[in-house]
Amino acid sequence: MFEFHADRKRYFDIQIQNTERYVLPFIEKAFTVKPGMRVLEIGCGEGGVLKAFIDKGCTGVGIELDESRLVNAREWMKDELEQGKVTFHSKDIYKATEADFGGAFDVIVLKDVIEHIHDQPKLIEWMKSFLTTNGVIFFGFPPWYMPFGGHQQINKGKWLSKLPYYHLLPTPIYKWLLKSNGENWEEMLEIKETGISIERFERICNEKGYNVINHTHFLINPIYEYKFGWKPKEQFGLIKAIPFVRNFFTTCVYYLIQAKQN
Repeated sequence: MFEFHADRKRYFDIQIQNTERYVLPFIEKAFTVKPGMRVLEIGCGEGGVLKAFIDKGCTGVGIELDESRLVNAREWMKDELEQGKVTFHSKDIYKATEADFGGAFDVIVLKDVIEHIHDQPKLIEWMKSFLTTNGVIFFGFPPWYMPFGGHQQINKGKWLSKLPYYHLLPTPIYKWLLKSNGENWEEMLEIKETGISIERFERICNEKGYNVINHTHFLINPIYEYKFGWKPKEQFGLIKAIPFVRNFFTTCVYYLIQAKQN
């Protein structure tokens, strides 16, 4: 197994494959992605997810706060940039304007992003302004209560990067544990602040005027196929049906939402 988050080019290639094999087929169960459609990815990183849409004939816009990741995106997608198939912007999504977007989008993508966003209801409501009439928004994220919902795998320490569920400890104890082991406790506490459960996500979507048009809960996240060699597996029906409890055993969820028509 390679160092998943350190080998950025390999991770870029994996994002393309994962999107082609799992994300796009999931979306297309409820919404046909056609050549010429416009796609916005929020938190696009190096652009691997976006590239899969571009390879399908779409044009893309990527918004990413970390400029260093866009350096790679512009290198690895040089041809697409030169052909006008994609543009990238380094900025906070809340500071992006219509001029950055160049129009409405048929698809907006947030892959492993919503769990890092502050004021999630604000963002989910705001995105409606940049959707075409029948446009859709895709979300893929780990529920906060799942074994590694605190993203503790990014910690430097061997045992703290492999220990499940301890992100659910009370904040003072969690902070002490991270600080005493030399971890980046500020980053980890920020993730704790923005983590989101399945129930809270669904409630926000309903309150902000969206219908859920497709969703899948995974016992084994599709990305684990590349990380651990584990085949993706959907959550068991019984577990999926139990609110709150399902969060502890669901490593990833996919949702496709669409604005309710007046």
